[in-house]
Amino acid sequence: QVQLVESGGGLVQPGGSLRLSCTVSGLTLRDYDIGWYRQVPRKVREAVSCSSRRDGKTYYLESVKGRFTISRDNAKNLMYLQMNNLKPEDTAVYYCAVDQLDLGSCPSNLGSWGQGTQVTVSP
Repeated sequence: QVQLVESGGGLVQPGGSLRLSCTVSGLTLRDYDIGWYRQVPRKVREAVSCSSRRDGKTYYLESVKGRFTISRDNAKNLMYLQMNNLKPEDTAVYYCAVDQLDLGSCPSNLGSWGQGTQVTVSP
């Protein structure tokens, strides 16, 4: 059974940092594309950062470039999102996702998803 569990969210002041982790079980992470998404109420979920299993190419949402870094530890079946210089507009529920479907740069809705972790950036 595939399971993804996010951790590391919380409340942080503007300019602060958080590292989100996603513990993946039931599959071999090196064989999957990985991605982090976020969603705020009444808005469409958006891809924040993704990484290809084939060549390691990464995608970043324009507004997080230079501040966020996606990474993976295939040996531990873990994926991460390092978030620096956080801004109030980064407040959202963050989700990790994986798939092998090659439907785009990021895992699709048809992949496997975690339940989300809340990130709140506020003074």
